[in-house]
Amino acid sequence: MFVLGIDPGLSRCGYGLVRRDGRHLRAEAAGVIHTEATSPLADRLAELQTEVRSLIAEHRPDEMAVERVLFQVNARTAMQTSHAAGVVMAEGAATGCPVTLYSPNEVKSAVAGWGGADKAQVERMVQTLLGIDDPLRPVDAADAIAVALCHLAVLPGRRPVAAVR
Repeated sequence: MFVLGIDPGLSRCGYGLVRRDGRHLRAEAAGVIHTEATSPLADRLAELQTEVRSLIAEHRPDEMAVERVLFQVNARTAMQTSHAAGVVMAEGAATGCPVTLYSPNEVKSAVAGWGGADKAQVERMVQTLLGIDDPLRPVDAADAIAVALCHLAVLPGRRPVAAVR
């Protein structure tokens, strides 16, 4: 199974690709898609869409996992993050890549064993699960890897959002 994990954001959208072969997990790529804050919203969303489309075309993941936007203190930031998540999910569905959403607590629980885990605990577990010594950077990419690991941990019990009619 090969999963593209997404930590959505408009200025910084983290992505991480994790492959599971049997019990072996391997991060194959991770990074951040940046958009310019001074550009119009529609242009930024189009840029994000193009980049996600390229990631899917280049890596051909079996499925996509996206962290659900639940709450943010700043309403403007929450709206922008929601826009970004919508574009990412739509692009996954348009390319035939099944999409599943996970709450931040689901990601923390699946990766660290507790939904209240802090970022440092999740980061250490990502390192442990992938057998790497150094923390993944930037943090948005590390968060996206955690989303992919969450998806791999809960399969096959979840039904993809893109498959829901």
